[in-house]
Amino acid sequence: MCGIIGYVGREDSPRPLAVAIEALTRLQYRGYDSAGVVVANAAGLAFAKKAGKLEVLEAELEAHPLPLATAAIGHTRWATHGGPTDVNAHPHLSEDGSVAVVHNGIIENHEVLRLELAEAGVQFRSQTDTEVAAHLLARALVEEGNLPDAMRAVARRLEGAFTLLAVARENPRLVVGARRTSPLVVGLGDGENFLGSDVAAFIASTNRALELGQDQVVTITPETVVVTDFFGQPVTPRQYTVDWDASAAVKGGYPTFMDKEIHDQPDAVRDTLLGRLTPAGLLTLDELHVSEALLRSVDKIVVIACGTASYAGTVAKYAIEHWCRIPTEVALAHEFRYSDPVVNEKTLVVAVSQSGETMDTIMAIRHAREQGAKVVAVVNTMGSTIARESDAALYTHAGPEVAVASTKAFLAQITATYLLGLYLAQLRGTMFPDEVRAVLDELTAMPAKVQQVIDGEDSIRELATSMKDVESVLYLGRHVGFPVAMEGALKLKELAYIHAEGFAAGELKHGPIALIDEGQAVFVIVPSPRSRSVLHDKILSNIQEVRARGARTLVVAEEGDTAVAEYAERVFWVPPTPTLLAPLVAVVPLQIFACALATAKGLDVDQPRNLAKSVTVE
Repeated sequence: MCGIIGYVGREDSPRPLAVAIEALTRLQYRGYDSAGVVVANAAGLAFAKKAGKLEVLEAELEAHPLPLATAAIGHTRWATHGGPTDVNAHPHLSEDGSVAVVHNGIIENHEVLRLELAEAGVQFRSQTDTEVAAHLLARALVEEGNLPDAMRAVARRLEGAFTLLAVARENPRLVVGARRTSPLVVGLGDGENFLGSDVAAFIASTNRALELGQDQVVTITPETVVVTDFFGQPVTPRQYTVDWDASAAVKGGYPTFMDKEIHDQPDAVRDTLLGRLTPAGLLTLDELHVSEALLRSVDKIVVIACGTASYAGTVAKYAIEHWCRIPTEVALAHEFRYSDPVVNEKTLVVAVSQSGETMDTIMAIRHAREQGAKVVAVVNTMGSTIARESDAALYTHAGPEVAVASTKAFLAQITATYLLGLYLAQLRGTMFPDEVRAVLDELTAMPAKVQQVIDGEDSIRELATSMKDVESVLYLGRHVGFPVAMEGALKLKELAYIHAEGFAAGELKHGPIALIDEGQAVFVIVPSPRSRSVLHDKILSNIQEVRARGARTLVVAEEGDTAVAEYAERVFWVPPTPTLLAPLVAVVPLQIFACALATAKGLDVDQPRNLAKSVTVE
């Protein structure tokens, strides 16, 4: 969850601190409750850290400037062990001040290590697990003689998921990092090098990056990058180029990142579709390096994901089963390996994650592969852990998503899973090539339809502003409208901190209708009347049921659906769309509504309370 930056340059200057602060600013989207930096020069280490937002740290630095330096490490912390206080904020220094550490993740055996250090006379200042690593590193530095060897020795002792960055007084032209499961990438500069929890940390300075694998230690100097495993064996990491620049991670004139990302959605869908057809008109997924024979043998698909990504996976289930006739399940990643899932070598697991660093999903992937299943990752971040640990990766091309509540990544994930479903249908012969091409043509038209919905946002925003004091909103949907309803409810919970629930509309009479009383706001996602008309008729009955009990009926419906108008207090029209593709347009009014209502309440829509962009602990 937390953000990490490491930097080293050739000479003492203001740049290390400036790079660290700029990186932490870009990494705020990951969620945090304190921030800190430490700089290193020939005189030693100097640091500042404060609970609260980054501007609190910046005010501290203005009042008490840090010296010029050659290296810096910085951190935005989301509290796990110990509350969000100045003392618990990172960095943490060893007792003698020789080593400073920042840390993402959880050190699971920290209590045992803490007791060992306390018995040796170490005095702890904080309640964090991180401070244990700082004291261990200082002791290992004395024994090993240099920071890289000390880091390897300490990393071998730690249990859990962690990324550690460290600087030491003995060599201020060097930053060392260690990675187990928690994300860490290298940025390659000219006379300077970088470490970051993701590429957003250093994208303003370089677009050249290195992937780091599991259980690896990296040492950066101004001129060199050396990667080894935890036992010192050399590793050659893969280099790649980041295909978006710093301007893609700024607001672009919109009041919030979420507003910008809602408006980015036509491009996110369009870019995810680019380059998917061969000259012969067949669908191809170049990055899907799994044998065709294996994909033809698959007899079960399990989609694993969390939160918004799981709703994208639920949309995928409807499409894949319809197109491919393969039984498909959706499992919450954090429950998957504890449910004794039935997976084997004929099971295809599809792991969906925006960041590619979702810890619950990483652990589920590892369990699935241990059982013999093949894993295809649907991710937005090249070089991420999930992409590397899967058998194949299908990349969405949504660009950086900064707001914690996902919008454009959701549409890109749905689009990518549609592509996967169509590819499997083409490969297995459950659809004729012209049928696949017809769906692809419909998909190609979707960015313009998404844009059409966005162009009508004013009426949605007006309604949201008028409802800023509402205390509860319910969402109903059928078929692919059900995951849209759940996603709409999640967005409102995340952003506005009010009660919101999404239901399968047919479930209404089995209990949830008890929630309906006078004035209760109910969003209803209405399927197209042009197909699956039975579903359309049934959801009209649901609208009438809640309206008869005093509910405010707020309806998302297809243009030309005259039957729905008489039962709705408000209708938000979306363009005519094939049923299976309808979530791409139906969810957009719900995103806009949640964003606008939270804004009207004066809340921070980019960084909702208690949430982080990437959940990198279980």
